[in-house]
Amino acid sequence: MLWAFISLPAGPAFAQTPTAAPPPPLETVLDDARKQIDAVQKGIKAEVSDAELTRLRGVAQEVQATAEDAATKLEPQVASVTARLTELGKPAEDAPEAADVAEQRKQLEKNRTALDAQVKLARLLSVEAEQAATQISAVRRAGFQARLGERTNSVVSRRFWSDLGKDISFDTMRLRAIGNEIMAGVRGTSPLTWTGLIAAMIALSLMRKWAGSRMLKLSATKVPAGRLRRSLHALVLVILSSITPVIVALLIYAGLRANPALSDPTAAMLFGLCGALGFGGYVAGLGSSLLSPDRSSWRLPTMSDKLAARLRWFPLSMAIIMVLIWTVERVSVLANLSLSTTVAINCVVGLAEVVILMYALARSNLLKRQVAIDPENPAPPPPAWLTALAVIAWGVLIISLICLVSGYVAMGSFLVKQAGWTLVVLASTYLFGVVIDDAFMTLRSATREAEEGQTATQASPKARDQAAVVLSGLGRLLLIMLALMLLLAPFGEGPGDLLQRIDFLHNGIALGAISIRPASVLQALMVLAVGVMAIKLLKRWLTDRYFPTTNLDDGMRVSATTLFGYVGIVAVVSFSLSAVGIGLERVAWVASALSVGIGFGLQAVVQNFVCGLILLAERPVKVGDWVALGGVEGDIRRINVRATEIQMGDRSTVIVPNSEFITKTVRNVTHTNPIGLVSFKLPMPLETDPEVVRDLIKGAFIEHPDVLETPAPNVQLDSIDGRSIIFNASGFVASPRVAYGIKSQILFEVLKRLRDAGMSMQAPQTMILTESAERMAAASLGVPAAVPTPMAAAPTPGSPV
Repeated sequence: MLWAFISLPAGPAFAQTPTAAPPPPLETVLDDARKQIDAVQKGIKAEVSDAELTRLRGVAQEVQATAEDAATKLEPQVASVTARLTELGKPAEDAPEAADVAEQRKQLEKNRTALDAQVKLARLLSVEAEQAATQISAVRRAGFQARLGERTNSVVSRRFWSDLGKDISFDTMRLRAIGNEIMAGVRGTSPLTWTGLIAAMIALSLMRKWAGSRMLKLSATKVPAGRLRRSLHALVLVILSSITPVIVALLIYAGLRANPALSDPTAAMLFGLCGALGFGGYVAGLGSSLLSPDRSSWRLPTMSDKLAARLRWFPLSMAIIMVLIWTVERVSVLANLSLSTTVAINCVVGLAEVVILMYALARSNLLKRQVAIDPENPAPPPPAWLTALAVIAWGVLIISLICLVSGYVAMGSFLVKQAGWTLVVLASTYLFGVVIDDAFMTLRSATREAEEGQTATQASPKARDQAAVVLSGLGRLLLIMLALMLLLAPFGEGPGDLLQRIDFLHNGIALGAISIRPASVLQALMVLAVGVMAIKLLKRWLTDRYFPTTNLDDGMRVSATTLFGYVGIVAVVSFSLSAVGIGLERVAWVASALSVGIGFGLQAVVQNFVCGLILLAERPVKVGDWVALGGVEGDIRRINVRATEIQMGDRSTVIVPNSEFITKTVRNVTHTNPIGLVSFKLPMPLETDPEVVRDLIKGAFIEHPDVLETPAPNVQLDSIDGRSIIFNASGFVASPRVAYGIKSQILFEVLKRLRDAGMSMQAPQTMILTESAERMAAASLGVPAAVPTPMAAAPTPGSPV
């Protein structure tokens, strides 16, 4: 509907628009740029208004961009001509050159000279335009400081009012002429048009109310629980409050423009007023959404309900006064009002804004003080930065009031307008910062909930969680930078100026022979991100889909996947460097720096890295092997670039440098043969029947389900000493990791079988009595001692003593 109303007056013009003409040649473009920069330099020397200086600065910036673009387009042509000349080579001195070749060389030399001259002219114009823009900025800042220091008659002096009385009649006539022109435009538009516009406004207001209630319902039902509901709802309210007055104003403007009696300056002022009304709606919506006096549960900042209710009037009042300030400035220029009338109007509007801000601050401080001393529900003290900000605001407002009353109206108006502008920028930064943070933190919470529902082996690294935090920080950082740019706008460094400076970076930053451009850096980052993502997906495909169809063991699968990841990362980094403009042939300085670093202390790092590649390639050890190295024994869980992780039997992990596996002796229990050995020695008394014991031990091995049949278990007679015979039993199991447990089970079974067979593993005790010991024993028993003998005969084996 809006586009239809706006397009009505311009429809015939669009219909008669001719086909776009081809772009002019670069020579014509550079000639026009030279004329424009000469005109800008002449305008700087003359005394012109601030608006003219702003226009000249825009022309200089446009010339600079045009010159840089022309130089960028000409450089490939110069390089092409130079390459063709190189192909032709130098003419031979001892032989005449063909006529066509000589003519071609002459023409190429001429073209190269002309193109090189155009490139130099474009570079010179770019430098001159940049210098002119810098000079204009300096002139504007000096004029701005001079205007702030101007002093007029004070509003409390008689002379001020006498001058105002003399000029007010003429200024009233000028204002009445503008009003009559607008009323003529209103009367000149047909009633049918105004009826349609009024109907559109009514429909728009109804749609605004419906959209607000609908968005509230959607925020409560569709948006995940959390602060994002409140912040997103507040943002939607701000957007609706900004769009509605703009559309209404544009509808009225379309109706007025339907009458050709409206002059162009007045139409331009009215069109600008539409934007001012949109800004006023933004201010009102921003304040209402942050205060949220009717829905305290949806309020974003920490604030009491009483304070929010008391400040309900403040957003709309600030919106009205800001729109009024803009209107007064534009109308004063359009009507060419006298100095006294302009000063009086600016002073009244400035005093009104000072009063509004002071009243809001005073009510806020009074209510905070009352809440703080409330014995039933005492409020915590405000943060130090908020107290300091309030003190600064009071100081600025008091200085503004003094300046407005004493005659420094320009200074006072600037300070109070800057205070209001700063308040709007800070509130906007807070709202959009909360929206950005809540959006990414909601994604982070959803990721965490999804991962908590998975098992420990299925849970993926919290890459999305980390990305959410990083993106939130980057978004808020960019928001703070934009806020600083907006705060600097009244001092002559507006967002357009700063963005224009940033736009010049597309030509690149020269670092030696390398030119780094933001577009190339962005392209390189995209290549890096896509490449890393592709490598992760392909590694997952290898692990989950391809390797299970092969006969490779788990260790070989992990090693192959890791090697593929390393090769892929190197390839992706190479492609990224090429995208940013750094070819592989230009990394010699990086290699030199690395060689110096290696000489000063990176030998161990490089050695471990190379050893890690050797481990993955030769595979003397692999993931899953059971190794023993320097007192460390356990399973290899992971082979990294620098070190290898070994899990011990007590579930602890030991980090071993990769060079240890290459330079030292390593015992790999599961390297080539995964079969485990169960072996033990069993001593038995000398009188034991060896065949019975052998069969008993072999039966325990054979009957155990985990002992392999091939190779078959074996029991051998290891040795015989003076009192016992020693059996050596051995058998094989499927893995050395289970050998210890199976050995324990077999030993339990062997002891049980020996006990059931009545066999003792302890040899019988032998006692030798001497003559003195025999007499002492007889005396103690009251028995006469036996005839002494040289030595009692030793008992036969197996007889009791």
